[in-house]
Amino acid sequence: MSYVSAASAAGVPHDVEVSPAVLRKVLGASFIGNFVEWFDYASYGYFATVIAHAFFPEIAPQAALLATFAVFAISFIIRPIGGIVWGSIGDKIGRRTALSWSILIMSGATTVIALLPSYAQIGIMAPILLLVVRMVQGFSASGEYAGATSFIAEYSPTNRRGFYTSMVPASTAAGLLAGSLMSAALFGLLTEDQMQSFGWRLPFLLALPLGLVGLYIRLKLEDTPKFRELEESHHVEATPVRELFTTYRRQIAIAFGVTCLNAVGFYLILSYMPTYLITEMGMGQTESFIATSISLFAYIFLIFLMGQLSDRFGRKTALVTASILFMVLTVPLFSLLDGASFAMIVLVQIAFGALLTINDGTLPCFLSEIFPTKVRYSGFAFSFNAANALFGGTAPFVATWLIGVTGSKLAPAWYLVAAAAVALIAMLLARETAGKPLED
Repeated sequence: MSYVSAASAAGVPHDVEVSPAVLRKVLGASFIGNFVEWFDYASYGYFATVIAHAFFPEIAPQAALLATFAVFAISFIIRPIGGIVWGSIGDKIGRRTALSWSILIMSGATTVIALLPSYAQIGIMAPILLLVVRMVQGFSASGEYAGATSFIAEYSPTNRRGFYTSMVPASTAAGLLAGSLMSAALFGLLTEDQMQSFGWRLPFLLALPLGLVGLYIRLKLEDTPKFRELEESHHVEATPVRELFTTYRRQIAIAFGVTCLNAVGFYLILSYMPTYLITEMGMGQTESFIATSISLFAYIFLIFLMGQLSDRFGRKTALVTASILFMVLTVPLFSLLDGASFAMIVLVQIAFGALLTINDGTLPCFLSEIFPTKVRYSGFAFSFNAANALFGGTAPFVATWLIGVTGSKLAPAWYLVAAAAVALIAMLLARETAGKPLED
């Protein structure tokens, strides 16, 4: 495999040119790894009510659901640590090495979930084992999103970087969509007893073969042109994390702030929403998953459009617009769900998905652009995972808790508005990064 540098002068950041065939392989390798990760997270969220019964059967239903989401949230605590570890590997040894190991560990841990005994079989050890495996998943997944985006960004031409990196959130949505469709099918085809005994385990069993396919594709690729140039010029950082926290604190703060909206919005709208519709709006399980699946189809198509628009109008413009629209429209859209028809619920979910794509289709590219090559993986991985640990993984738990405390079904909406306000402040302090070569 070869690449051609388009350098104009020594020491000046420059673009690279790669063949369309190589770029397609890069996109495919990045897609499948991220798909596996989020198919798992979708499955856990969509089967939360069944998992709650399997691992927390002796407490009240809402408390069991809270406990299930607490396990979901606690598994995110390790993600900033994982981000530092995988970022260091990616910035020191190579992006491909980090991504290959992360998908292998992720798919293995996901398969273990399918084999875990229930509370009825081994008692309190069941939820403890569930928590341990979820933390292994959190650790391995913390390198996937940042690594896949950095990998694509460092192969992409400057004027198309936003479009190509939108493949990462698109693969995320594809994983969620696959999880939603499988959930709808299983809830529709299996009885309640069958779902509780073995049905919920089936999605997790698919992780191993999918992960091995992703690993095979990644091992067939060379590392990115940008990282190889860094190696050849002997500018690879010996301690990229120390360099990151010493020199790039401002970039970390901006990246963390703008990711808050993405974290809360993503998990409330795309992961928690089916549970919200079932438990708070009284919607049937199959219907809620069908509604979510329809909105995810629209989301996947829109995400590429938003990535392309960010190439044209700029990352800052897109991310500021997303924050303002979320602040203005979130509460009215949530209000429309109460007592709404199936068609209206689908339309509201599509509207939420469209708002999220403005942020989600732009954010990965922006985060890869504000950090230089020598700390790109570390900076992206730490800031993105820290925000998701604090606000993303906890979003379903906080939403369920807020509803219980306030008695208001609109409580999750106000939480999302607050996250949008934080993201807006962060982006107002940022500079435009679109249309410029990646910083070396």
